[in-house]
Amino acid sequence: MRCPGDPRERAVTPPLKWAGGKRWQLPYLRDVWGPHADRRLVEPFCGGLAVSLGLAPARALLNDVNPHLVNFYRWARRGLVIDLPLLNDATTYYRYRARFNDLLAQGSDATRETAALFYYLNRTGYNGLCRFNGSGQFNVPFGRYLRPHYDQEFSAFGAAVRRWRFSCGDFEALRLRPDDFVYADPPYDVPFTKYASAGFGWDDQVRAATWLARHPGPVVLTNQATERIRTLYAGLGFHLDVLAAPRRISCTGDRRAAAEVVATRNLRPAGPASPDLC
Repeated sequence: MRCPGDPRERAVTPPLKWAGGKRWQLPYLRDVWGPHADRRLVEPFCGGLAVSLGLAPARALLNDVNPHLVNFYRWARRGLVIDLPLLNDATTYYRYRARFNDLLAQGSDATRETAALFYYLNRTGYNGLCRFNGSGQFNVPFGRYLRPHYDQEFSAFGAAVRRWRFSCGDFEALRLRPDDFVYADPPYDVPFTKYASAGFGWDDQVRAATWLARHPGPVVLTNQATERIRTLYAGLGFHLDVLAAPRRISCTGDRRAAAEVVATRNLRPAGPASPDLC
């Protein structure tokens, strides 16, 4: 059975800025998740945690290929306290960015200091981007925020996610249980390659969708509603809904809301859940 928990532990907002967050989907997802809430939630592409924090499962397996993101979450789960001065000025920003890159070059990419610096860079850098150059150095410039919000301790976050597991790696390496509820939000399939997420091409879209289609438990898969994505998902037996996203198509005068597909499988009434272990 799901542990009741303290409601105050569940009212936690995502600590990081993250592109493509799906908080706007939560009214839809809560209805889908409700009958299955005793299951373990698995996110192969967890990103900024908007969905997992919004659904507040008792058990979760949250994965991402970004090791710095996962390192921050692991330290924050322990109740990370940041003792660095968090100042919104360019001098501090570029000094901390240089220190972060030095730690990466030294192989110290899983430390508490690296986690604290990653948080600061994320909250202060331009548009919350996470970008590295060909040499592996974080190269996002200073942001334009007037008053960015900073937290220096993460005890509330740690309490909310204390029974969640974080992993870093390719989605196919995850060991799914047959009754896991999987919410997957891979990088968008977009028609212009200059906007595509590096390292996740069409072959990966097919690989992810095929892998998810084999899962016997409930699956929710989201993506940009391109024609080939809808054809791929429908051909694998997913039920498709198309939702209007809050973002816009482009900045070229076309102000239509972007369309996103929500593809689902196996959303029958929930059966017995696995033992209450993460």
